[in-house]
Amino acid sequence: MKQLLILFSMLSLLFSEGAYARKVKESNIVFGNTIDPKEQIKESRRLAKRLISEKGDKWRAKGDQHRSYYFDEAKRTLPYRICVPDSWDGKSKLPLVLFLHGGWNDENSYLDQNDKQLVKLANEHGYLLVSPLGGDASYGNELMLPGVFGKDEVIRKIITNITPERRKAQIISEKDIINVLEIVMTEYPVDKKNLFLMGHSMGSGGTWYLGAKYSGYWNALAPLSGPFVTKEGYPWENLRKKPIFYTEGTKAGASLSGSRELSRWLKENNFNFRYKEVDGDHGSMVPMVLPDIFDFLDSCRR
Repeated sequence: MKQLLILFSMLSLLFSEGAYARKVKESNIVFGNTIDPKEQIKESRRLAKRLISEKGDKWRAKGDQHRSYYFDEAKRTLPYRICVPDSWDGKSKLPLVLFLHGGWNDENSYLDQNDKQLVKLANEHGYLLVSPLGGDASYGNELMLPGVFGKDEVIRKIITNITPERRKAQIISEKDIINVLEIVMTEYPVDKKNLFLMGHSMGSGGTWYLGAKYSGYWNALAPLSGPFVTKEGYPWENLRKKPIFYTEGTKAGASLSGSRELSRWLKENNFNFRYKEVDGDHGSMVPMVLPDIFDFLDSCRR
């Protein structure tokens, strides 16, 4: 039985790779996994219902918490972090911000930086902050420097060179994000009209990718310094009316030109889009823009 399951898993991966290769071979650039978003949401909800119990010691606890869950498909326990506002009365629906970390970091890195600025802002503005690990990949989006918006040939090379092993890691990464989101929403009374997605660098790429693919979740998006998205082969219409606030540092180097090109293109095509540059590099721009981002999220709340 175990051998049959392994064979089925290998055949499924090969089929997925073949379908993906066909998409790339066609005229448009395509990136991301072949996971069906509706089916993935159903799968993650089933997992969440199995895992969450009202009798748990941390059931609907407030404050800054380190959590984890066992993910069968990944064959490991995956951590995530949640920060529940101190002001929450234990009953009211909570607006939620899902934050995706940058490369070579984890679910704690950005939350602990700059005297826990991100945690404090979420607490002050009354948001339930969720920070997943995302497995060992980049949330399903393979793009990285120098593959920024507008660099089509570079992007195509990156996409066509993805290995089956990396593709499998990306699938786990994407699924982990949806799993964690559904686990949190199963435990806490989340206001589903006020879900927001944001991330920096690699997490910005994840925000672009998951923001459009799972657009039904999000009220608004806030990518930071990571123009890892394509003009072609991307479901832009899913974001046509969705508020987007994109930020970049003027000293960010390679990502700056892509961010400016992306900003011009979105404005020319009449997206509900705001762009702001600050006098910082790729990393130092983050604490500069976080207060503005939370003001933006507040302005989008329904």
